Amino acid sequence: MSKDVLLCMKQVEKSFSGVQVLKKVDFEIKQGEVHALMGENGAGKSTLIKILTGVYPKDGGTFFFNGQEVQINSRQDAKNLGIAVIYQELSLVPTLTVTQNILLGQEDVKAGILNKKSMREKVLALMECYGLSLDPDAVTETLSIAQRQMVEILKALTLDASLIIMDEPTASLSSKEAECLFEIIKTLKEKKVSILYISHRLEEIYRLSDRLTVLRDGENVAVLEKDQINPTEVIRLMIGKELIDDNSHGQMRPFQPEVVLKVENLCRKGAFSNVSFEVHKGEVLGIGGLVGSGRTEILRCIFGADRYDSGTILFNGMPLPSSVLKRIRAGFGLIPEDRRNQGFVPLLNINRNIAITNYDILSKGNMIVNKKDEMAMCRKAIAQLNVKPNNPEINVGNLSGGNQQKVVVGKWMMRNLKVLLIDEPTAGIDVGVKEEIYKLIEDLASKGVVIILVSSDLKELLRVSHRMIVLRHGRIVEELKEGVVFQEDVLKAASGILGGEAVNHE
Repeated sequence: MSKDVLLCMKQVEKSFSGVQVLKKVDFEIKQGEVHALMGENGAGKSTLIKILTGVYPKDGGTFFFNGQEVQINSRQDAKNLGIAVIYQELSLVPTLTVTQNILLGQEDVKAGILNKKSMREKVLALMECYGLSLDPDAVTETLSIAQRQMVEILKALTLDASLIIMDEPTASLSSKEAECLFEIIKTLKEKKVSILYISHRLEEIYRLSDRLTVLRDGENVAVLEKDQINPTEVIRLMIGKELIDDNSHGQMRPFQPEVVLKVENLCRKGAFSNVSFEVHKGEVLGIGGLVGSGRTEILRCIFGADRYDSGTILFNGMPLPSSVLKRIRAGFGLIPEDRRNQGFVPLLNINRNIAITNYDILSKGNMIVNKKDEMAMCRKAIAQLNVKPNNPEINVGNLSGGNQQKVVVGKWMMRNLKVLLIDEPTAGIDVGVKEEIYKLIEDLASKGVVIILVSSDLKELLRVSHRMIVLRHGRIVEELKEGVVFQEDVLKAASGILGGEAVNHE
């Protein structure tokens, strides 16, 4: 073992319910190195990280840290070694302030009294050091997902860790915020802090990584040095086959069938104003825009999760019923941006999560659930969406991000869907599962379901949308409905650069 190796994991094994998810995995990271870990959802990345941080016990294997064999049996063991982690599913306390979350467990207490002033000053100094701008007194649940991600990063930076694990850190960040994160990583490298970086965004891996380890089906596939990291080769190693990526542009195509959903002059104070659009039967309408442009808020108002101040929403020519329950029964479904807190219940198994929006169907109105029917529905969803592992009794919180998303989609597919609202469908999901999600969207549209899709991934929008609208500061600034549209067209409109008609490239 080289002297500059900070962490060495040898022959790590782990099984769940008899299914082996890690098979004698070797992994090492050097001091001051950015080492990427990649693989499809279900490849074992999250399990390896949770073993390293003491969340799961390993079934076999050995750990070395700074050349010494160590035991990691708890989160505290990992923390004592100087290991900090920023999970894809944020671990913040929603009702605490930014300052309280960042210094949770590290409070400044004198004679039993919390020194709020010194804590606030410490947080402000940390933000200034890394060029971040947040209100230290803001309650965390009032922040956007992107802002919460930055709080999570700041929380890890307070630990003075020698190894920071970043699990999909840019999944909910804007381009500007991501650039800020990259500068932080650069600063950490200069301070000899090691970064274990997990992302499905190949351009980030190519830009940041000194080395890359690829996992597939719980096994090491390859360890690549920086000059060997080629996006096409990485994809081939991850999924074991070639993928053709030609999503830098998309072909918009107007729909002629009947209008199913019509939004007229919809307004919500502080979020969006005078938003009007129509969606036709079987159409996928993409909504583009920067973080904070009002995209998510529009979906939530259509679903009924949030109230709007004025305007109308018509469904098949009639006003929508007022309650969420009635909208669900009318055929509406919502796949939220924050899937862990709003899309599924982590401590419930796959069976119960699939059933949770379908008990009206399963009970047939008599309040008694037929357990046999419940399990049959779950197995149908697992088979249709290829959920892995395919054990209905596994808690959804223990699944990979991609398989968690499949469960969120699956619970709606068991209903007679008419309109499906999707917010960031593939955030933190690998390329293989992305294609599965896209195929599901296409299949639903082909059956006449209306799809409204919000995504920060421009390739994704262009890949699946039949037509697109672009929001800026809560208003529709562009409609892209015909011809070939490129990523730059969407980005320019969202940024306020492009005026008038969209540029169509023939």
